Amino acid sequence: MTSVRTIARRTFLIGSAAIVGGAAFGVYQINKDAPNPLVAREGEVTLNPFVLITRDGVTLIAPRAEMGQGVQTTLAALLAEELDVAWEDITVLHGPPAQAYYNSVFLGFAIPGAHYKDTAFKHGLRQQVGKVGKLLDLQATGGSTSMKDFFERMRYVGASARETLKIAASRKIGIDLEKLSTKNSAVIVPDGTRISYLDLVEEVRHVTPPDVELRDKSEWNYIGKPMPRVDVVAKSTGTAEYATDMQLDGMRFATVRMSPTRNGMVSYDDTLAKNMDGVEAIIDLGDGIAVVATNTWFAIQAAGAIDIKWASATYPADTLVLRSAIMASLDGETDSTVRDDGDVDMKVAGTVVTAEYYVPWLAHTTMEPMTATAHFTGNTLEVWVGNQSPTATRDACAIAVGLDPSQVIIQTTMMGGSFGRRGESDFSVQAAILAKAMPSTPIRMTWTRAEDIKNDFFRPAIAAQFRGVVANGKAVLVDGKIAGPSVFQKSSLRQQGSIPPGPDRLHVEGAADQPYGIQNFRIAGHLTDIDVPVGFWRSVGASANGFIFDTFIDELAHAAGVDPLQFRLELTRSEHSPSASVIDAVCEMSGWTGTTPDGIGRGVAFTHSFGTPVAVVTEVEDTGGGIKINKCWIAADLGVVLDPHIVESQMISGVIYGLSAAIHGEITFSDGVVEQENFYDYDALRMHNAPKFEVRLLENNPFIGGAGEPSTPPSMPALGNALFDLTGNRARELPLKKTFSLIL
Repeated sequence: MTSVRTIARRTFLIGSAAIVGGAAFGVYQINKDAPNPLVAREGEVTLNPFVLITRDGVTLIAPRAEMGQGVQTTLAALLAEELDVAWEDITVLHGPPAQAYYNSVFLGFAIPGAHYKDTAFKHGLRQQVGKVGKLLDLQATGGSTSMKDFFERMRYVGASARETLKIAASRKIGIDLEKLSTKNSAVIVPDGTRISYLDLVEEVRHVTPPDVELRDKSEWNYIGKPMPRVDVVAKSTGTAEYATDMQLDGMRFATVRMSPTRNGMVSYDDTLAKNMDGVEAIIDLGDGIAVVATNTWFAIQAAGAIDIKWASATYPADTLVLRSAIMASLDGETDSTVRDDGDVDMKVAGTVVTAEYYVPWLAHTTMEPMTATAHFTGNTLEVWVGNQSPTATRDACAIAVGLDPSQVIIQTTMMGGSFGRRGESDFSVQAAILAKAMPSTPIRMTWTRAEDIKNDFFRPAIAAQFRGVVANGKAVLVDGKIAGPSVFQKSSLRQQGSIPPGPDRLHVEGAADQPYGIQNFRIAGHLTDIDVPVGFWRSVGASANGFIFDTFIDELAHAAGVDPLQFRLELTRSEHSPSASVIDAVCEMSGWTGTTPDGIGRGVAFTHSFGTPVAVVTEVEDTGGGIKINKCWIAADLGVVLDPHIVESQMISGVIYGLSAAIHGEITFSDGVVEQENFYDYDALRMHNAPKFEVRLLENNPFIGGAGEPSTPPSMPALGNALFDLTGNRARELPLKKTFSLIL
């Protein structure tokens, strides 16, 4: 399959895929109108955007980016399920920027209402609205949408290709179509003769792919089973291609120092730096500088030697002042009240509980810092970059260098993590600008870790005030106010140039949309207008609100004198049975009794996010030398589990990311500049203090849910609630290392 891989990559450089003696197949039921970006050369034919079948094998052009989550493997399984292709015959390549690869889920989120309440009609309405993403060229990986998006779309791709190949075989050998079947990359004739798909390449050009029906679940061979990861060999042997691996003839290496106050430079002195070893150019970027050198180390050393005076920040300069601004907005105008059931202002008999919460600013800290390689020739720009939004990246780079988007080629590489950060185009644009400054010279630009942290688009700090009433062992009232900067508004303004109308639902997700049957239930959002750059962080609003809201639920349970797991179970049982089932499951898995021996604490937490209810029980132990996290049980319901090993890994990954933030995560500011620089002062969970995990996956949900983010929100309150059980000290603020003697 080497030639297929080479052909596809080379031809993506000019915006199309040349298919030598081959054909391409795609979606006919779902995506009839999107143009096919794969353009054949003379004497060849393409039919659609996703599957190439040539004499070298079968190649899936992946519409979503691989950043460690296993999306390419599951997309391949969905394809193979209907195409009847042998697993070992599949090669997967990242797709180019193209309308055909649009995200058909994102815009469906605009339909009001909590996802757990979706009926079949409303779910269908979300799907129809989501298709507007095609008109906007909305090609993006994120929001735990990849499998929601392609669970059916990719199967139609395979089914369409399969039936087209059967028609081609029928015409070639003169046997009725109904007598043919397919298996392991071949059409099977009644006498057992195998006609390889590869031997039908010429005939298939003349066949119009038919409309098809999808196979019943009972016939699945790949879906629902753990499949070998298609990227595991390359990643295990060091041959996987990340942006940091790019090697091109004549390449030069660069790094940047950008304004840590996000307000540009006053002046800089590069007298010392420009004479240092290997330095070839120092480029003024307006809001920072770049150094181009003969290797990355020389570039980093020279960049550090430049004396730069930065302009002052336009936002409050210090962490405490920023916090005060957020707290003050709790008393300001309400932006949203997307949950307002009953009457929270009426007098209700019972025990009143009030609490105030705060979670800090957070950075993404992907293991691979922001990196991109660019090559500008004068009339074309080519960029190799790990990114979540190929079309947006292409368009931003085109504007930056003064080209039409059709003159820009984006090569999406593997990514060493993203968590939302690589949905931004800032670092890609920097590489493009440097390449234009040095035409015909490929430039590989790599940020330092300090630059990566200080110039992040942060998860905003959030403050909240809650009031609740419990009576007769039940929650009868919850009234919450949540304040902080709006990720949705700031990102929309930065990336699209405008703010969509209506309330910011993202700001209160993880609280306002929880499946709890509370008669009087209101969640109000209060937006804080400050200029600290914010962006999408794994699980977005639910990352903060999951901790805040579930911690308050735990406080209500204890005030009511009810077991906290049973308290949650009763709240969900009549409201959303799949949510109740995951709480029941985690109860059984953990052997929850509501009591723990001395020195042991257990906490339960639950959050419904990204269409998936997740319940977590965490156990902690006071070892005498610090508190250790012993074990974590996770139960989740995705409706359909496409690959149990991948979903289990995502559940564990999400919890580890959440625990890292809960224990360590905090970005602080001094004089407008982020104080953290590396993992020594912005740490993460390590192998020695990570818990053991057990995961159970249910399939009661009526619609398929996300996998990449839903376990992050409940991971944080589960730990806080366990620490309360152990110590009697309630954590209403993160990070937890400030309050508890944890083993770090």
